[in-house]
This record gives sequence, C-alpha cells and structure tokens, in this order.
Amino acid sequence: MSAVAGGAEAPDLVCQLDSVQGMVDALSSVRWKRHQDAVIELSEHGIVLIVEETGCLQAKVYLKRELFLLYEYAAEGRPRFGLSLGLFVDCLNTFSAPGHSTVIEIRYPGPDMQLLLKSMDSPDACTYAEIRTRIPDTISWDYHFEPTGNVPVTFTVRSAVLKEAIEDLEWPGSSVQIRIQPDPPSVTFKAEGHGDLQIDFEYYSNNDLLVAFQCDRILSYRYKYKFLKATTSNLPSSVMKDNRGSKLTIGMGGMLKIQHLVTVLRTVGQHAFNDSVQQPGRIAYIEFFLRPEEDETPIGDE
Repeated sequence: MSAVAGGAEAPDLVCQLDSVQGMVDALSSVRWKRHQDAVIELSEHGIVLIVEETGCLQAKVYLKRELFLLYEYAAEGRPRFGLSLGLFVDCLNTFSAPGHSTVIEIRYPGPDMQLLLKSMDSPDACTYAEIRTRIPDTISWDYHFEPTGNVPVTFTVRSAVLKEAIEDLEWPGSSVQIRIQPDPPSVTFKAEGHGDLQIDFEYYSNNDLLVAFQCDRILSYRYKYKFLKATTSNLPSSVMKDNRGSKLTIGMGGMLKIQHLVTVLRTVGQHAFNDSVQQPGRIAYIEFFLRPEEDETPIGDE
C-alpha cells in the first residue's frame, strides 16, 4: 500500500462497479469445480483472475479498468493474492438483484489483508462483506502462448454451437481429437470410446456456424474431455443470446487457446443496455489454455 498524508496508507485498489451480475457471469465461466482457488492480480490496467489445474488447464478473466465506474490504483508493481473463487462469486451474488442495478465498491487490502466489498446505493443501509485472502503459491504454469508456423491456426465457432458440440462428445467416454485442415477448410471434433462420434464444421458450407477460419496445414491433437468441457460448461446464457463467437487457436506443441467474450453491462429496470458497439469497453475477456495429451503423435506440427 502507498503512504498518504497523515501517515496512513492508501489501499492498493479502490474500484466501483455497476454491473454485479455481469461480473458474476464472467467469473462463473471459469469455475469448473465446486472448491476452487483463484489468484487475483491487480494493475493500473485492470484486474486479472487466474484459475488452473496445474499443468493441464488454465483460465484467465480480464476485467479492464474501463468496466468500472471508478478505478483508483495506488500500488507499486502488480499485487497478487489468492482467495476462494466460489466464496467470491457467492459474495458478489448477495449484491445482485434481478432487474436492479447495484453499485458496489471493491477495496484491497483491508486492515487484515481482506478483500472488502460494500454496496453504494443507499445512504441509509449498506451491505458489507469481507473475504479472507492468502499469499498465493507461485503460478506453476506461467508461459507465453506461441503461434504455430507463420500463419496462425485459428477458427471461430458460435459459442452456443461449440458448447453443444462439446456436450454431445461426452458419451463416447474418451479424449477428443481436434483436426483442422486447409483444403477443404474444415474442423473436425472426434471422440472414440464406448462408441464414436464425429462433428464436422465446414467453413464454406455453413459459415453461420464456423464464422472465421485461418489455417495453412493439417494439424491434429487430442485433449482430455473433462478439461475441454470445462472451457464451455459454465458459459452464461447472455453469451448464447448475444450469438457471440468463441475463438480457438492451436499454438506451438498443440496448446489450445479458447477465447470467449462476456458482456458486462449495467441493467436498468428489466432491460439491459446491450449495444456493445456503443459501449466497447463493457466486455470481459475469458481465456482458457489447454495442453494436449502427451501420448498422441501430432500431425503437421514440426
């Protein structure tokens, strides 16, 4: 914390948010198990929340400072602290009321290094919460995503379609092979186990489903199903209603990056402002990074 006049110390961060439900939706997107710890990193640019299954799956939620009504950052460097993701989401939910826009203040750190949350709507009443934080373990899986080859291998699928396809792939009971090829431009998801199921996305046949495609060679990798499912299992209904696309990129060594966009807009009455063109800063960025299975011999990744 930074020193201020009178010898007191200013908190590292004081921010105010007017869309609690949007923040709940964004954070819930990366909650793939009941008891899950998270690391929060603060900076002058915004807040990043990180969760991971060590060495297999990592997810990040980016909450840019433009999402907040107020964002006062006084720390040096980038403070990090750990907390329970479930507890954080549950606390935020206590401030959220359907059809009502609630403004909350988030402050860190409190006197005992807590994360403090407080409602700001009424001068006569206040909802207040404290969340105990901890010193985080070193993030063991900290890397830079590297594209494969000179042309990035990437495609974009409607989020609702991607979620439905991954759910359909569960019954064979095995890992899922993702194969992408440039001619004809297509992506195949294939699972084998008690049976087999193959889902094809052909770029030129139906670009309402596969909305973007870039690839210059054949690539094929297998991914553990339970981790692939975690990348879409908790996407909020708002993402489906917005008919957004989820972008998938295969990087060096078969690393799979999946990116979602979650609208974080203020709700007034029973209606939400949903014009993201007029409010381009009101988007939370969600990224998942998934390692391929090591026993698979890759195709085309040299």
